[in-house]
Amino acid sequence: MRDDQGSPAPKVSSGARAMPYWSSRARAQRAADVWGSDLRPVSVSLEAWRDVDLPDLVDEGYQVGINWTGSRLTGWDFTVAEVLNRLAHALREGPYSDEESPGAR
Repeated sequence: MRDDQGSPAPKVSSGARAMPYWSSRARAQRAADVWGSDLRPVSVSLEAWRDVDLPDLVDEGYQVGINWTGSRLTGWDFTVAEVLNRLAHALREGPYSDEESPGAR
């Protein structure tokens, strides 16, 4: 999700900022409607998300918000390592170790 200034990255309950992502354009559009302003859904390939976006979030110290919903846009917040482990499991690639996780420098 973006507008002309970039993407929202609100603080979550832990105090960290989280970059939200949605699993479908329809979910993202519903969130944009809740947030208002000029936000619009933007698609990203799985490979770009995994190989570029997520490592950038590590560098910025952000968490990952997944499929936030409702009038307050709440949902799951994960560390990048947790997202990569879940993604690897879903793709049947096995879990990432700490040494293999992008951003573990």
